[in-house]
Amino acid sequence: MSPLSILLIGFAMSTDAFAAAIGKGAAMRKPRFPDALRAGLIFGVIEAITPIIGWLLGRAALQYVEAFDHWIAFGLLGALGVHMIINGIRPDDGDVDEDEDTRKHHGFWRLAVTGFATSIDAMAVGIGLAFLDVHIGVMALVIGLCTFTMVTAGVMLGRVLGNMVGKRAEIIGGIILIIIGATILYEHLSGAMA
Repeated sequence: MSPLSILLIGFAMSTDAFAAAIGKGAAMRKPRFPDALRAGLIFGVIEAITPIIGWLLGRAALQYVEAFDHWIAFGLLGALGVHMIINGIRPDDGDVDEDEDTRKHHGFWRLAVTGFATSIDAMAVGIGLAFLDVHIGVMALVIGLCTFTMVTAGVMLGRVLGNMVGKRAEIIGGIILIIIGATILYEHLSGAMA
């Protein structure tokens, strides 16, 4: 897998966390940079761990699915991409109550649960990556760093940009995943024909 593809996957995996961070930043009265760094670190660490878990699960199943592994990678990336696009198009359920205690709403466990929820797709990507020639440690590091950067920026931008930009970021991330999945399938099929 090329360095550009690795970076694009890292970016795509961080867009849903970025969208959530913009929402968190919009809900905070006046987000401070240390708050944004803390959220970025929590999300980044969780997002770096989940593809490794998925990769381990995928490696355990590799011998059983080796003949059609490229179709699995294409299917997982494509399905996640479509899911992210649908989430980006779907309207939000409602706004956060302004009087709610900001510290409680943005505490460690709440951020960790949100971070885990936005990292489920990274676990599925990790499963797909188990079937490809990619170093999972490098991929996990890239995903974690992209998420850390995007969430930190998202919290700080949240007050200004609101949910609309976050939703668009998730749509872009979904499109990137679909393109990468199609590229993997094309490369494998064209290599098999040669």
